[in-house]
Amino acid sequence: MPQSILSTKAIPVRERLIMALDVPSIAEAQALVEELGDSVIFYKVGMELFMCGDYFGFIEWLKQRGKKVFVDLKFFDVPATVGRAIRALSSKGVDLATIHGNDSIMEAAAKEKGNLKVLAVTALTSLDRGDLDDLGFSCDVRELVLSRAKRALDIGCDGVVSSGLEAPMLREHLDHRLLVITPGIRPVDNREDDDQKRVVSVDKAFQNGADYIVVGRPIRDADDRKAMAEKIQAQILAEFQ
Repeated sequence: MPQSILSTKAIPVRERLIMALDVPSIAEAQALVEELGDSVIFYKVGMELFMCGDYFGFIEWLKQRGKKVFVDLKFFDVPATVGRAIRALSSKGVDLATIHGNDSIMEAAAKEKGNLKVLAVTALTSLDRGDLDDLGFSCDVRELVLSRAKRALDIGCDGVVSSGLEAPMLREHLDHRLLVITPGIRPVDNREDDDQKRVVSVDKAFQNGADYIVVGRPIRDADDRKAMAEKIQAQILAEFQ
């Protein structure tokens, strides 16, 4: 495999899997974390959990158990407000956080990030060409992703959230300067009823240059969740041996 594509960052292999805790309650999230045990180290906590209870208490609960935390709230607001939100997250020991927005929003976040790594969202994996047309983006999806990634890097963000389909392009143009986090991972071909449209498999994501992958439903909905997480961990290890 070309070394220029495979991630070269010093990330422990078992931390490259980020589990998306897309469940309706803190209690269910805690039960899932306990069920998965040491098979998952890194967790994404997003908007669903934010709306249902003690979000920040849950983040502290995760940190007390030695877990890493990715806050995926995609901040989009007045730059000063986003900057203060990022500063607050940094003080809570959060590892990754996502933002939307224009240059001034990214600049404010980069200024206040501390040890927190700020990720710019490029184009959601639930969007396809038709969706972008509806939003008024006349450019190609790949052009949009590359443009936003370049701006994020220049401004001082640490990485981007990007489909695995666009990750090779990011490596080609930006090398390994940005973290690339790839959501929408599926272990098999995408189903017609799946709302994620631009998806890739575990091995393909890393072969395309991802540093981390975000996996939700394939683990959450498995009959044996821990076994599925360990299966994915084994697939990741095979790519980096």
